[in-house]
Amino acid sequence: MVQKVIGLIGGLSWESSAEYYRILNEAVRGRLGGLHSARIVMWSFDFAEIEALQHVGRWDEATKLMIDAARRLERGGADFVLIASNTMHRMAGDVQAAIDIPLLHIADPTAERIRAAGVTRVGLLGTAFTMEQDFYKGRLASEHGLEVLVPDEADRAAVHRIIYEELVQGRVEPSSRETYRAVMARLVERGAEAIILGCTEIMLLVGAEDSTVPLYDTTTIHAEAAGERALAEG
Repeated sequence: MVQKVIGLIGGLSWESSAEYYRILNEAVRGRLGGLHSARIVMWSFDFAEIEALQHVGRWDEATKLMIDAARRLERGGADFVLIASNTMHRMAGDVQAAIDIPLLHIADPTAERIRAAGVTRVGLLGTAFTMEQDFYKGRLASEHGLEVLVPDEADRAAVHRIIYEELVQGRVEPSSRETYRAVMARLVERGAEAIILGCTEIMLLVGAEDSTVPLYDTTTIHAEAAGERALAEG
């Protein structure tokens, strides 16, 4: 079997990119066995530069950087591209339009797995950009028919703060795990049948034992879907 080459736009943050690298390689080894591992070309950003643009809303500049990264991966031999971040899928359409290879959108395999489980109403955790803007939850609704619930304003602020002040810096605090547990519980009280961990670092903080409903970790789902695509025939 000839593997396709996975193009990974990482460093958004490197904490979650390291998980992508691990999961991608485990997925390929799980299928092929032995000493097999994934064929990956990676462009890794200095996340401080990206976060500075996010913070002041300079999304056009961030989009140009993402397009440049995707083109570098395409020139490097990638057969398809992943953006290792939920938030940076804000410019996924622009990135896809700028390259001639497919972009595997993080929301699509996540939604497909949720719908396969018979779930239609989900809670969404992520950065404030992901929870409040329409680029992500709108795709879940329009493309996949999911009803998406987001935390209230105070809970959104807490979720966002923990991501940027702790998780992307490698800090995993027990008190923050308790905060996330409480936020998820309130979403369940409002009718959420499952929770999407819609930031690629959240899987570092909470797991299945922290929720009374299923959790859908976008990092794992996205990476596993990419592994499957890399090994698919044709």
